[in-house]
Amino acid sequence: MPIQTNFSLKKYNTFGIEAKAQQFIAVHTVEELKTVLQENANEKKFILGGGSNMLLTQDIQALVIHVDLKGKRVLKEDDDFVWVESMAGENWHEFVLWTIDQNFGGLENMSLIPGNVGTTPVQNIGAYGTEIKDTFVSCEAVNIATQDLKTFNKEECNFGYRESVFKHEAKDQFVITSVVFKLTKRNHKINTSYGDITKELEKQNVVVPTLKDVSNAVIAIRQSKLPDPKELGNSGSFFKNPIISKAAYEKAQALHPEMPHYVISETEVKVPAGWLIERAGFKGKRFGDAGIHKNQALVLVNYGNATGQEILAVSKDIQATILKEFGIAIEAEVNVI
Repeated sequence: MPIQTNFSLKKYNTFGIEAKAQQFIAVHTVEELKTVLQENANEKKFILGGGSNMLLTQDIQALVIHVDLKGKRVLKEDDDFVWVESMAGENWHEFVLWTIDQNFGGLENMSLIPGNVGTTPVQNIGAYGTEIKDTFVSCEAVNIATQDLKTFNKEECNFGYRESVFKHEAKDQFVITSVVFKLTKRNHKINTSYGDITKELEKQNVVVPTLKDVSNAVIAIRQSKLPDPKELGNSGSFFKNPIISKAAYEKAQALHPEMPHYVISETEVKVPAGWLIERAGFKGKRFGDAGIHKNQALVLVNYGNATGQEILAVSKDIQATILKEFGIAIEAEVNVI
């Protein structure tokens, strides 16, 4: 396991930002990970997964440990459910397609989300009416300081909207090595009510959708709106949809009567950040090699040689404009490094 120095991370982040790691090593087993952590106990460390949810604004002056653990297996099953474990380094979309091929239901609405399995609980990723927490059972993680292996159950993960314990109390303390999901084997809960899934299924003349049909519909929708990171650098949705008080929404709606919203509770509503950004005139705009995608205002893109600082500047301009025009603060979903 040789440690490489002054290592380019351009191929290891979906924005395609050119940044260097002071030191870099890839680990392929839990034991390798423990050994690297132990042997470099006094080194500053940066844990790298699929590189899909971060914006590199500088070189990383640390030992970058790329978690490349592969493998998936069925742990147990009964007539109705199956418990599946995936190692952290598995590509998320490929894992979702594998579950669908086995006729295991629960992840199909999250097809084509970029990144690896190990980072999915950190963000509690979600799409089209489903989130990781809906099927999550537990995850195993190595304690960076002690190298002990700990199992986090669903309650301990403290999931929220794009939130978990790994972004707060347990931040920078653990490396997730595997995740266990509980999926359906029959009586699948087909969820087509969110977004354009029903419309897309109608277009494809699907009346009684299967897991594969839902997945195909989600893939078609995402491909029509979101650029492929291999062709145009991006990190998916850059911003979270803001959840604001009902009073704040009513104040903003008085000035913008057509503003859409989703009721979260009696006191809170969610407003689509993409709508706010588009209404503020940013959709499709380009600032040098940094810009906002022409089909989806939530997605910031690298047209080639943008720096992380340039993309960050665009995101801050968007945030300031939204706050000024709508009185609504929007937060980045992407981790800015």
